[in-house]
Amino acid sequence: MSKKPEKAAVKTAARATSRAAARSLAKTATKRPATPPNDATAERMAGALEAIASHLSAASPGASGLQSFGAADAFVWHPDGRLAPVPRVSRVDLGLLRGIDRMRDILIENTGRFADGLPANNALLWGARGMGKSSLVKAVHADINVNRKPADRLKLIEIHREDIESLPGLMDPLRNASFRFIVFCDDLSFDGNDASYKSLKAVLEGGIEGRPDNVILYATSNRRHLLAREMIENERSTAINPGEAVEEKVSLSDRFGLWLGFHRCSQDEYLAMVKGYCTHFGIRIADEELEREALEWSTTRGSRSGRVAWQFTQELAGRLGVRLTGK
Repeated sequence: MSKKPEKAAVKTAARATSRAAARSLAKTATKRPATPPNDATAERMAGALEAIASHLSAASPGASGLQSFGAADAFVWHPDGRLAPVPRVSRVDLGLLRGIDRMRDILIENTGRFADGLPANNALLWGARGMGKSSLVKAVHADINVNRKPADRLKLIEIHREDIESLPGLMDPLRNASFRFIVFCDDLSFDGNDASYKSLKAVLEGGIEGRPDNVILYATSNRRHLLAREMIENERSTAINPGEAVEEKVSLSDRFGLWLGFHRCSQDEYLAMVKGYCTHFGIRIADEELEREALEWSTTRGSRSGRVAWQFTQELAGRLGVRLTGK
């Protein structure tokens, strides 16, 4: 008798049993409730969702838009569209800035007019290093806001030099805001084939939209025309028309209606700065000894300026065990 029919019957029975087992497992899987994730898995999932939400929030300009301007008086602009609030601005009291009285008075008057909704000029503060250009901008901003209602306070927004190309994007959230803004760029200058100055020119004047009425621009620079002297001379020497070669770049500084020049201070002005700091912070030392040490310090630094006076004050206060509070 042949064994082939028996083998075929066995295979058929095996396949039937396999299909029945599969259907049974499927039914069981359908009825069985899903196994809840353990604590570690849940924490990872929550962390991932929070990271995604945070990223989306940071990437959206609206996340730090009009509703957040009341949260602080100062912000830092990031080119991805974020305005980061600054709870405490690093500044020097206006009364401690010596040797720049004329520039101080002019900038206070210009800023006050702007804060009151009157016409005012963009300002370029240029000149010697360490003479209080950026300190003056921050001090004037604080002084103008004294005794102002929250809705009338000026907002100070700092944009970094390397982010100047994103300046037109900053204008968008400011244009429709109810506050008034000082957009501030410290140490502004351009070198070589840097074309980012065109973004600044378009905002200052010349663009279709131009500068919003509630925005004014203040910039500081060591260069009067925001360009290195050798850069201007190189353009003139290699161009067919030397006058036109630099006109476009030099005209950038012309678009600041207010030019304030800061020059190196005299010895008397330098000593007045040092004495003003010592009086303000309660540093007690004989006048003759103070003058001798202050002059010696400036000699080792190779210059006299407000920055050098402040650095000497820090050295003296540390040596005498005096804490510098209220800066």
